[in-house]
Amino acid sequence: MRVIITKDYDEMSVWAANYVAKRIIDFNPTEEHPFVLGCPTGSSPLGLYQHLVELNKRGIVSFRNVVTFNMDEYVGLDVKHPESYHSFMWTNFFGHIDIKPENVHILDGNAPDLMAECEHYEQMIAEAGGVDLFMGGVGPDGHIAFNEPGSSLSSRTRIKTLTTNTIQANCRFFDNDVNLVPKQALTVGVGTVMDAREVLILCNGPKKARAMHHMIETGVNHMWTSSMLQMHRRALVVCDEEACDELKISTYQYFKDKQRIEGSIEEYINLYK
Repeated sequence: MRVIITKDYDEMSVWAANYVAKRIIDFNPTEEHPFVLGCPTGSSPLGLYQHLVELNKRGIVSFRNVVTFNMDEYVGLDVKHPESYHSFMWTNFFGHIDIKPENVHILDGNAPDLMAECEHYEQMIAEAGGVDLFMGGVGPDGHIAFNEPGSSLSSRTRIKTLTTNTIQANCRFFDNDVNLVPKQALTVGVGTVMDAREVLILCNGPKKARAMHHMIETGVNHMWTSSMLQMHRRALVVCDEEACDELKISTYQYFKDKQRIEGSIEEYINLYK
């Protein structure tokens, strides 16, 4: 696992966006051989998306030959609802870049057969050749996508009932009324994420410090599903200083020393200035 420690949210977002853009550019996708990108929602990736939009408008990176698969979607929420993840993605990202609508894939939380929808989603990912880079965030309890604590570490796309903690965390998007927050979601599984050729996780702020500690310092544990990334061949965690509050000093210093030697922060921060 590689960990990049940035000074704050803005630097984290710029670093991550520049990294994603470079991966797409180096891949040199074509219509016949597109780059397959996994996309998250939530507050963590907003800065990343804003910078990717800017890079697209400047002509530095194109998404015309990029195929996307989103991590999750609420069950029972209309796609036009402002808090649906369909709306989130088109409002904050897809609606501002040159991606082809037919290349966007988001789970349908209103499908007549939700299990069939999940199975079809896995099939579409396989038919696309698998995910080249899965971006994601992490919850305060260490979950990735909606793989709540206790989720199987080999799980696939499925229906998940949300925990009270997740519902309370998301109620800020629903007028702070927990009764308005959907109680279930469709989500890719931990196994689905682990199948990606590369995973990039954003982790920012003091509320994520405990999750950061469990994700990289303790053993793999289904109660902290993001800890499974320790087993991935190419996992990258991009975080800010505040998210490192609960790391051991030796762990923190190890990753800072690697950055100092490799010069990785400056390389990607300055890449597209």
